Amino acid sequence: VHGDFIILMKLKRFLLRYYPPGIILEYIRSNGEIETKSIDLLNLTPETDVDVLVNQILFEEPIISESRKPQLKQLIYKLLEKLETKTEQKFSLFKVLKAHVLPLTNCAFNKSGDKFITGSYDRTCKIWDTMTGAELRTLNDHKNVVYTLAFNVPYGDKIITGSFDRTAKLWDTNTGALLHTLKGHSTEIVCVAFDPQGELVATGSMDQTAKVWDIEKGVELYTLKGHQAEIVSLYYNVDGDKILTASFDHTAKIWDLRTGQVIHSLEGHTAELSCSQFDYTGEYCATGSIDRTAILWDVGSGKPIETFRGHNDEILDVTFSNNGNKLATASADGSGRIYNVFTGACTAILLGHEGEISKICFNPQGSKIMTAGSDKSCRIWSVDTGAEQQRLEGHDDEIFSCAYNYEGDTIITGSKDNTCRIWKDEQVLKSMKDKAVKEEVVKKQYLLLPGQKKKKKKKKKYSA
Repeated sequence: VHGDFIILMKLKRFLLRYYPPGIILEYIRSNGEIETKSIDLLNLTPETDVDVLVNQILFEEPIISESRKPQLKQLIYKLLEKLETKTEQKFSLFKVLKAHVLPLTNCAFNKSGDKFITGSYDRTCKIWDTMTGAELRTLNDHKNVVYTLAFNVPYGDKIITGSFDRTAKLWDTNTGALLHTLKGHSTEIVCVAFDPQGELVATGSMDQTAKVWDIEKGVELYTLKGHQAEIVSLYYNVDGDKILTASFDHTAKIWDLRTGQVIHSLEGHTAELSCSQFDYTGEYCATGSIDRTAILWDVGSGKPIETFRGHNDEILDVTFSNNGNKLATASADGSGRIYNVFTGACTAILLGHEGEISKICFNPQGSKIMTAGSDKSCRIWSVDTGAEQQRLEGHDDEIFSCAYNYEGDTIITGSKDNTCRIWKDEQVLKSMKDKAVKEEVVKKQYLLLPGQKKKKKKKKKYSA
């Protein structure tokens, strides 16, 4: 079988995926078609025996020849380097953007983190340059609040905005051109998501339905009907063949995107749901509820695996770490909690906010976790100990949105004070400053220093 397999396929190159760690094999089939296969290394840690792992990969992937062993080893060391915990990492304020004339609703990075977008009650979405803080585009065609938005990660060339005007709009990131207006919902759109392949976009509405649209044509493919109340969250799995929706009807549903039909209705909460998410593998999903619990579900069976208790007030956000080993919850009780997905144990409690926490997210490396609070602060915590490591302060009102870029060295925070703040790793800021100084020195070498006179060139005299 191995021999036939190798004849049919030829390895072209390796591609690296840092977060979560993995190696993508790009290979050519005998018919000339190029395809990819992911080798997920979700449990890669500094303690991993690299030689054993390399041998295991070679055994399981006959397409990789023995001669590629040193290269494979080198790639795994590069992945480990990226996973290194920056224990001393500190963030400093880089830019304050007076983003909108009315309160912000949401913000999001593109994959590389060089651009981000903000939505607002002023009916616009704005695209920003993370490096300069410059406003690149204003996307201005909605007739009501732009409540939800997203880039088509990893490509980043399109943006979706969902509005209280009952429409979603698809935009070209580079030109700001409106590509399609997606009409069909009968009430406000409150959540949107692109599929990972960049071919579909989903919208969720207060009208109790979600809709799936073709990006290229701007036409509706399916209406996902079945919820008995507003849909407040929707999420694609990594393969892009399933959608998870959460609703005020106390349930979540998993939908098959090949048919538009419900696969499982997840029933177990006793009050409205507030949030939901698939883990990276797509084998599990989590839901958070106003009933103060979060539930981990088995996607294959639709059955609950674990109910996470401990919060004294409603859960407002849930998130998995990139490798799916940890789940974190944020609550109106002012605390965050981190759980081990496999044992169900609460491994850390994040205490310190003086008000509700509306947003929680892991850094890409999974070593730190960030929370946004109504106490006008954003805080960074150690995932292992739950200790507060840094407090990002300066906003004049509640912070409702926070996000890391792909590398984990830039943060954006969005507040009801109508501003967005960009925070950067102090080491990155230092290297930026050093680079600017060097460039200035080089520039001065080509310019005259003050007080210097330009030497006149002597004209040669020619005798007749």
